[in-house]
Amino acid sequence: MSRVKIKEALAQEAGSVITVKGWVRAFRSNRFIALNDGSTINNIQIVIDADQLDETTLKGISTGASLAVTGNLVESQGAGQKVEINATEVIVLGNADPEEVQKTILQPKKHSLELLREQAHLRFRTNLFGAIFRIRHAMTFAIHNYFNEKGFYNLHTPIITGSDAEGAGEMFRVTNFDLENIPLTEDGKIDVEQDFFGKETNLTVSGQLEAELGAMALGQVYTFGPTFRAENSNTSRHLAEFWMIEPEVAFADLKDDMELSEDFMKYVIQYALDNCKDDLDFLLQRETNEDKSKPQAERNELNLIERLEFVVSNSFERITYTEAIDILQRSKPFKKKKFKFPVEWGVDLASEHERFLVEKHFKKPVIIFDYPKEIKAFYMRNNDDGKTVAAMDVLFPGIGEIIGGSQREERLDVLKEKIKDFNIEEEHIWWYLDTRKFGTAPHAGFGLGFERLMMFVTGMANIKDVIPFPRTPKNAEF
Repeated sequence: MSRVKIKEALAQEAGSVITVKGWVRAFRSNRFIALNDGSTINNIQIVIDADQLDETTLKGISTGASLAVTGNLVESQGAGQKVEINATEVIVLGNADPEEVQKTILQPKKHSLELLREQAHLRFRTNLFGAIFRIRHAMTFAIHNYFNEKGFYNLHTPIITGSDAEGAGEMFRVTNFDLENIPLTEDGKIDVEQDFFGKETNLTVSGQLEAELGAMALGQVYTFGPTFRAENSNTSRHLAEFWMIEPEVAFADLKDDMELSEDFMKYVIQYALDNCKDDLDFLLQRETNEDKSKPQAERNELNLIERLEFVVSNSFERITYTEAIDILQRSKPFKKKKFKFPVEWGVDLASEHERFLVEKHFKKPVIIFDYPKEIKAFYMRNNDDGKTVAAMDVLFPGIGEIIGGSQREERLDVLKEKIKDFNIEEEHIWWYLDTRKFGTAPHAGFGLGFERLMMFVTGMANIKDVIPFPRTPKNAEF
């Protein structure tokens, strides 16, 4: 008999004979097994007659063990589920030593997130991380689906690159040199010409520059891939390896960019609301329970589902950076000196400022645009005022900035001056400049950190908990 997934079994009517396979979440009274196969956060209850099982099989039914169960799908006699299975056959596919289980997070009790990270190879088995990674899949599908429906082409940009798209350094070096015998030039420097690529190369921090090349021929493209940053930071918002979504659109300006970002975010978040109900309900209950133990000032004003609905049900407010600074300087927290970071023209906004604008002032998502050119990247288009660039950030409740984008500088002469100001060698990005020589055109795009989106959709506070195997300083386990 072919296997039925537990998600499908729970949706069926009683009366059939089915086979399910999964891992034991709990076994009580030598009679009731809670079985889960990862297809849903919900377990199916298996009712066995211990007298009908041989001793070896009965002994093998323990938390963490994998089973194949065949039996009659019947109406459940207990609360919490519509149907359950009266087992006629139980096969232990894989044992789990109860003593070993006691040393792991498979032990059925509450564990700290720190311990769960230390056992990342097992944390998928927990309700929390099962929910998170099912949602991560749903968000991945929604992103590809959105761009496909809009006529974008997915572009696989290089992971190994010779350029620093952000101009920020902090990149991982790529080499195949024997580190015990690195070749040197006559003046004692590393002879990169003898390295595999004949030049200095790194792991990419962004696929944007290459995506621009694709957009200038294919019209509209997007990347969705891993990016890397060697920033020695171990905060709740930093990873050394993370995933980025970066659309680029030819013949688009900053207004088009803002409209795309709003439409995109509403689509993927609505997809989560429509398709991840059980997992979101579980995460909502978890957040609600956690909030009860926090001081009132630290509790979420909107719960998880309300925050998601807040995004899809509100039009995004659009204000200039200059207007944002003016609003902040006239605010009560500024006048009462409650902001931790300074508020003045020319300074980048901190998360506390962004959240005030979203959660307190406008009470809707906010897009800030036209930032001072000194605090933005070289590729952003200069505005006519000589002070600002056509850049925009999308701000969400509880998290602040979630998207950063801009109209790109398409004018060759201006771009050359900008890279000079940023101390970037023309020879390093000659190919990028070349696209401004052959049919240059206005174009725009943005970047969304996938893990930042996942934090918002799941309500998780630490970015390490929304990626399967987090890479952080001194940690590359698994």
